[in-house]
Amino acid sequence: MIEQTIDHIDNNQVSDLSAPDFLCVILGPTASGKTALGVALAERLFGEIISIDSRQVYRGMDIGTGKDLSSYRDIPYHLIDIQEPHDRYDISQFKVDFHHAFTKVVSKGKVPIAVGGTGLYMHTLLLAQPYTQVPVDESLRQQLLPLDKITLIQRLENYQIPANFKIDQSSHKRLIRAIEILEQLKAGYQPVEEKTRYKPIIFGLNPSVDARRQSISERLTSRLNEGLIEEVEQLLMQGLSHNDLQYFGLEYKYSSLYLLGELDKSSFYTKLETEIHRYAKRQMTFFRKMEKDGIKIHWLDAVDTAERLDAIERIIKKDHPKGLDSPFSF
Repeated sequence: MIEQTIDHIDNNQVSDLSAPDFLCVILGPTASGKTALGVALAERLFGEIISIDSRQVYRGMDIGTGKDLSSYRDIPYHLIDIQEPHDRYDISQFKVDFHHAFTKVVSKGKVPIAVGGTGLYMHTLLLAQPYTQVPVDESLRQQLLPLDKITLIQRLENYQIPANFKIDQSSHKRLIRAIEILEQLKAGYQPVEEKTRYKPIIFGLNPSVDARRQSISERLTSRLNEGLIEEVEQLLMQGLSHNDLQYFGLEYKYSSLYLLGELDKSSFYTKLETEIHRYAKRQMTFFRKMEKDGIKIHWLDAVDTAERLDAIERIIKKDHPKGLDSPFSF
């Protein structure tokens, strides 16, 4: 199948498709077609996909996270189904796991293609992040978990916040992590300056708002028909608590509230749909912030996967005019 899809590359050029630090990235909001494009690009470039999704790492959380593993066909993928949902997965572990997967892909002479929409994970890969190695403080986390976002934001006033430490105040989880880091800095922890390990070329998907909203609504209906509620019930049977489910947000949070009887079926669907739309908007806001931080994103206007592939080819040829000196050779 791969040989049939690659019409721009001959077998003698495969070794020219990867470089020790080269990384191809596809990002975009939820339901924008990232996986389909990633698979198509991996077929064309002899690549493998490394997922950048903070929830797809968990086993048993399939429908709610949209894994759709059959869509990968013969393309190898990494960082999916690597963690039990009982255990928390953080950005520090992600960086370690990502680099391990990246090294494995490159060692096979293949192109690593990072695909996902978790902005914070993207950001930490593409820009130096001196604070991600600050140790976790479980005791402090347990004290902060019951506090609402307003209270946590007020707590930030107790700290001297470094100019290069950006805090996402829209997320309860990230507010807690920020306070955890600030406490460590206050106690004398010295962050280690890191250099980025990768030289990326980044492609972004940004469908029109109307198209994005339609895709989100259609996908939510599909996930419910595929058994989202039953998946959540199974996770409860496996020992997860409703607090655990609500920690994972969106589909799992609102399914939990529905099963607890706090939402009727109509309210469950309406509130969940609204929150997914809001989440997609926040994702785009974060990606725009990444651009302000100096990360170059090539936004693809095309909607069709084949047209997006053609656009990627044109961009690569323009940005890498030296042909075989480039990690790509179309």
